[in-house]
Formats: sequence, structure tokens, C-alpha cells
Amino acid sequence: MGQPAAAAAARRQHLSPRALARLKATLRADDPTDEIGAAWGIKEQLRGLLTSRSLADAHEAKMRLGVSVLAADMPETYRLWTTITAWWEEIEVLAVTGVTNARTEAANTSIKQIERTGRGYRNPANYRTRVPLASAAQTTA
Repeated sequence: MGQPAAAAAARRQHLSPRALARLKATLRADDPTDEIGAAWGIKEQLRGLLTSRSLADAHEAKMRLGVSVLAADMPETYRLWTTITAWWEEIEVLAVTGVTNARTEAANTSIKQIERTGRGYRNPANYRTRVPLASAAQTTA
């Protein structure tokens, strides 16, 4: 069993047998077209792809995901596939290094929030001072 398959199996183990049975029963009862079940399965495959730790595993997971996207035949899964394809180089970097830009994106979101709630900062110097102060407050909290 390769890494992506092992990772998928490990995630499934987080569901108790009772929870997994309840999920399957709910999908059988409330998902007559199997679209929700297909989307859930593709989401799980995407999680496996994003936790790949080698290029070989990532490529294998990508191919499995592509087959599932074709089988699901839903606009949402095709959009997901387009996004995966567009970001493939970055996903390969993630697979090899395990590094993302999540911390940078979080900092940018915090700065944008400060700007949105800045109410009354007419002086750019005051605004520039507010950003590191808010960042320092978050770091120490």
C-alpha cells in the first residue's frame, strides 16, 4: 500500500465503525444521484494528494483523482481539476518540501482586516504603525 493509500486508510480510521456506517446509510438514503458521495470521495482523494510526500506519490494521487473527476462528471469536480492543474507546480513543491505560503496569506489577511477596521486613519503613518502593533498583539496573545 503506497503512501496516499495509507494516508486515506489512516483518515478512514478516524471515523468509528458506527460513524462510517451512519455516513454510508445517510448517503444511501439522501443521495440518490450519488453526487454527494462522489464529491466526498473526491475530497478525500484531494486530501491524499495534498499530503503526498514525494513526487511519485503526488503524480499517482493526481492520476487517481483525474479518473474520479471524469467518473463523477460534475461541473464542480471539473472546476477542481482545473484548479489542481493550474496549481500543479506549487503542489509539487508542497509534496517535496512540505512548505506552503499559509503563514504569509494569514499575515496578509490580518493586515487587510486592520485596513477594513481602521476607521478614521487619515494619516498613513498612523496606519503603518497600527499594522505591526496589531501583529505584535496577536503574537503575544
